[in-house]
Amino acid sequence: MTVDSQGAVSAAPQDAPGSEAGTPKTPPPPSGSKHVLQPPRGRRSLPHGTLPYLLIGPAVLSMAVLLLYPLVRNVILSFQQVNRKELITRKPEWIGVENYTELLGDSAFWTVVVRSVVFTAANVVLIMVIGTLIGLLLNRLGAKMRLLLSLSLMLAWAMPIVASVTVFRWLFDERFGVVNWLMRSLGLEGYEQHNWFETGFSTLVIVMILLVWGSIPFVALNMYAALTTVGTELYEAAKMDGASGWRTFWSVVFPNLKPFFLITTFLEIIWIFKAFAQVYAMNLGGPDRESETLPVFAYIEGQGQAHYGLAAAISVLTIVMLIAAMSFYFRLILKQEEEQ
Repeated sequence: MTVDSQGAVSAAPQDAPGSEAGTPKTPPPPSGSKHVLQPPRGRRSLPHGTLPYLLIGPAVLSMAVLLLYPLVRNVILSFQQVNRKELITRKPEWIGVENYTELLGDSAFWTVVVRSVVFTAANVVLIMVIGTLIGLLLNRLGAKMRLLLSLSLMLAWAMPIVASVTVFRWLFDERFGVVNWLMRSLGLEGYEQHNWFETGFSTLVIVMILLVWGSIPFVALNMYAALTTVGTELYEAAKMDGASGWRTFWSVVFPNLKPFFLITTFLEIIWIFKAFAQVYAMNLGGPDRESETLPVFAYIEGQGQAHYGLAAAISVLTIVMLIAAMSFYFRLILKQEEEQ
């Protein structure tokens, strides 16, 4: 029994027949006027899919200002005649595709193109082969030796370009170079004040050694990082099958790391093909412009010969060649993804 607020006694309500003891009862609905709770006011959420574009907006804007605008201006300049006279009067003359027709009909231009392609191919092959071997070595070494070798690679990779070119010029110096001294110490004749920069071929060989030395760390360290993703059970299975080291690499490592090899080769092609500072600082494209690659050729035509429109056309053709290489490798990468 219960006592209400007026003092009347009433009987307590009984449980409904058939109900279980201890079953929670549904509370009665609230009395009074119905009131719908409203969510707290605040900033409205962005439409679905808008936030990612807002986040990358500053980067896209920066790239448009720093890269797209100069590229467009360079393309426009390639259709103009801008020499010393036009540069002083600031009145460029629109000549259409004459710069391109002049280049495509110039044997010197095609000589530089072939030289650049061969130079790039030789560098990329050496970088990928030696970098892959060092990456495999890093995967087999102990912790201390791996750390020592990794630090050595990082120091080579971090060295500034001008400093590395200065060191290599000193190594191959005509009078005081270490290479000439080493050749004489080995008993070889003809290396008394031998000029290693006498020909364009020997100059490019020295530049190639410099580029390979500076690019191997990137491939080797990335190769080692990629090897850590290959399961040890695959190596154990290959070992149980009696596979040799080369067979294990070709049947186990390469198929699993094929995307790594594709993208790394693609990046090396771009970096080597557009290498400028190493080639120019080594011997200024000489002797007699025999060690010029396309970037150096464009720079000398523009800054050295004051043919700015022609230099712009050279740079545009260089970009077109790189885009052609990019499209080829992008097709390979997309094909690889479809196969997976």
